[in-house]
Amino acid sequence: MFRLAAALLLFLAGPIAAVGAPDFFPARSGRTDAPVLNVYSSLDDPLAQPLINGFQSANPDIAVRHENMLTGEIYDRIVRETDAGQKTADFAFSSAMDLQVKLTNDGYAQPSDLPLTRSWPAWANWRNTAYALTFEPAVFVYHKPSFAGRKPPSTRAEFVRFLQEAGSKAFGRIGTYDIERSGVGFLFMARDQEQFGDIWSVIRAMGEAGVKLYATSSDILERVADGRFLLGYNIVGSYAADWAEHHPDLGIILPTDYTVVISRIGLVPEAAAAPELGRRYLEFFMSAEGQSIMARELHIAAVNPDVAGDNTASTLQDILGAQLRPVPVSPGLMVYLDQVKRARLIARWKDVLGLPEP
Repeated sequence: MFRLAAALLLFLAGPIAAVGAPDFFPARSGRTDAPVLNVYSSLDDPLAQPLINGFQSANPDIAVRHENMLTGEIYDRIVRETDAGQKTADFAFSSAMDLQVKLTNDGYAQPSDLPLTRSWPAWANWRNTAYALTFEPAVFVYHKPSFAGRKPPSTRAEFVRFLQEAGSKAFGRIGTYDIERSGVGFLFMARDQEQFGDIWSVIRAMGEAGVKLYATSSDILERVADGRFLLGYNIVGSYAADWAEHHPDLGIILPTDYTVVISRIGLVPEAAAAPELGRRYLEFFMSAEGQSIMARELHIAAVNPDVAGDNTASTLQDILGAQLRPVPVSPGLMVYLDQVKRARLIARWKDVLGLPEP
C-alpha cells in the first residue's frame, strides 16, 4: 500500500489496465432518464470505480460514463470536439500536467470556483480552472526475488552502477516509458533533465542494457511482476502501489537522490455538455471524502490539507522534505510543449539510447 513506513523508501508495486471502451454506470436511483456525467480520464476503470461509487452514493440520480484514454488522446479529443463546435467531456482528469495546463491557457477549460478553492494549496491550483488532485511520486520498481541478498538501487548513480555490473543478466530486462508516446513519460524525462545534471549517463546506461520502451505502466509492471524484467525506471507510484496488495514479488523505491512528484489535473472543459455535473464531480474529487477514497482505496496521496493520515501530500512532505520535487500547476509546464524543444529532447534521448533512425 502507498503508505508511509519509517523511511518510506521500500514499497510493493503494480500497473494500469489497458485503455478500452467507455464504461457506463447507471444512476443508482434506477432513474432511466438520469442526467449523464461524461468523463475523459487517464485513470483506468478499476481504479476509477471507487471514486465513481463514492460520487454516485452522494448523487444517486446521476449516471456516469467513464472513458479511459491515453493522456494525449484526452487533449486531442477535447480540442478537436471543441473546435468542431461539438460538446465534449464534462470533466477531464489526466496525468499529463502540461497538456491540461495548455487546455486551460488556450481557453478549452472553464473556471470552477468552488467552496474548497480558497483552501486548496496554491501550487495545486491555476486560475481556479486547473486543479491538481493527486500527489504521485515517480518510483523505481524491481523484481524482489531477483535481488535476494542484494539491495536494489535507490539512486540514479546506483541504478547505473547496477546495470553496468549486471551486464548480460540485465540486458533486455529493464523497462521505462517511451517518451514519444507517453505524456507522463515525457514529463518525467523533462524534469529529470532539470533536476539531475548527469541524467544522460542514466539514459545511456539503459540504452546499453537494451531497455524496452512502453506507452503505459501496465506493460512494464506486468513484466517486472513475473520476473521477465528486473527493474522499471520512473513509474507512476500510485499504479505500483495498487498492485502491491496482490503481487508480493514487486518492490518500489522512492529514489533518495530526488523523487519527481506529479499530479493528475482535473478540469471542466469549456465545451462541456453539462458543466454543472463536471463541477459537481470536481468538487467531490476535492472533498475530504473523495480524497480519502483516493488515499485509502487507490493508494494515491491526498492533496486536500484537511485529510489526515500517512498517505497525504502534507505528511509525505513533512517526512521526506527536499527529496520530493513536486511539479507545480503553472504556465511553466507549457515549456515542455514547445515543439522545437520537445523535438530536440526526444532526438537527444533517442540518440543516447542508441535507437535506430526511422
